[in-house]
Amino acid sequence: MGVLFSLYTETYPPASKFSVDDIPDLTGRVVIVTGANTDSRTRREQALLAHNAKVYIAARNQEKAEAAIKDLHEQTGNTAIFLKIDLADLPSIKAGAEEFLKKETDLHVLFNNGGVMLPPVEQVTAQGYDLQFGTNFLGHFYLTKLLLPALRAGAKSSADGKARVVNTSSSGHTAGSLDFNTFKDTPKRKKTASFSLYAQSKFANVVFSNELARRYADEGIVSTALNPGNLESELGRHVNPIVMKIVDFEERCFQSWVAYYPVPLGALTQLYAGTSAEGVDFSGKRIKIAGPLTQFIQYLIPWARIGTAIPATDDPELGKQLWTWAEEQVANV
Repeated sequence: MGVLFSLYTETYPPASKFSVDDIPDLTGRVVIVTGANTDSRTRREQALLAHNAKVYIAARNQEKAEAAIKDLHEQTGNTAIFLKIDLADLPSIKAGAEEFLKKETDLHVLFNNGGVMLPPVEQVTAQGYDLQFGTNFLGHFYLTKLLLPALRAGAKSSADGKARVVNTSSSGHTAGSLDFNTFKDTPKRKKTASFSLYAQSKFANVVFSNELARRYADEGIVSTALNPGNLESELGRHVNPIVMKIVDFEERCFQSWVAYYPVPLGALTQLYAGTSAEGVDFSGKRIKIAGPLTQFIQYLIPWARIGTAIPATDDPELGKQLWTWAEEQVANV
């Protein structure tokens, strides 16, 4: 019942009490946003630039990213910087992180935002991982790991003593769990439905976010996971049109109870986590769920509200296991 209520409130959120006007001046703050080239005309990058942050757009498609950067400059008068990173290719992530570290010593906010949803199960990353798990989780894990020195430095140079990592999950995490036998291109993975693999990757995003907080909160790194909301975005671009025809009932039935919102609204929760004064307190504190159960305040829901992920994502042993597995995968890149 608790999960159903949470999903309902995330699907039909109240009006946000936080707006882009609440963002403080970000002069001197260095920010990276992954996957920004497909929706950077939204309020997120525009708001960051308008409040004087130095913004790096990490994406694999340089042409799209540069077009977005041009539009953002026209809107704000400030210019974002392209950082070539393909989250589905570990060497590309390493090269992009090294390029960034040559230019910057400090990183104040990392928006782990990029991702894929419901591609054909046959699709895998350059290194043979499930495309959704490899992109949504492992790619961001590796990027964050490589940028830890800059995040530590960013925490030290911030007036509030914090650097922030904002991890985009989804309400889909509630249908997820971790099956280590499906992370790579195994026979079992091939038999797993694409949505199950998506839910698993979003579940992993929250597990990773919580584990990052456990390991680095004492060094000033705030790690927050969130659901940006049900948005009319390009995230579903991999969905097969034939499949969409088969599930055409979604148009007739699902829209009667699932609300889809303009993409700009999805920026609010991310900006709240990454820029608000309250955001510095999202790591390490705990809230009561029910009875003796408590959970990290590290999961936000639309629009800019504190929520709770399912309790399984807050299992320290599972977080340790996932972290160890991921470390092993990127050890020799």
